Amino acid sequence: MMIALGADHGGFYLKEEIKKHLEERGIEYKDFGTYSPESIDYAAIAYRTCNSVVGGECEKAILCCGTGIGISMAANKVKGIRAACCSDYFSAKFTRLHNDANALCLGGRVVGAGLALEMVDVFLDTEFEGGRHQRRVDQIMAIQDGIFEG
Repeated sequence: MMIALGADHGGFYLKEEIKKHLEERGIEYKDFGTYSPESIDYAAIAYRTCNSVVGGECEKAILCCGTGIGISMAANKVKGIRAACCSDYFSAKFTRLHNDANALCLGGRVVGAGLALEMVDVFLDTEFEGGRHQRRVDQIMAIQDGIFEG
């Protein structure tokens, strides 16, 4: 499994904690920046990081900004990405189980490293449940593709 990591300055330190955690778990990652706490725009980071997922280079993305919200909004503009901004364990688990999310967005100024790492683990370790949830994911993707007839 190859995980794409990306953060702006508000999520830089949390991304660095996540990198250490992934290394401890033996999970490979590719870091798309930022590489310092200097100010940078989150949209560019989200774009590069998420394109590595839809292009097949990485399986999932983990993105961090100050709140997780801005970077999730940008990530969801990349065709094929289903990004979820989570700040609790339950949401991180069920966004995989029911929504087949392929990007987890976290707020470096919202959640501490301990909780963030628990969310990373459950996000990476939880498989999509499929079944009735597949129909709903298909509907989300049809909206993205402009072909939803709901």
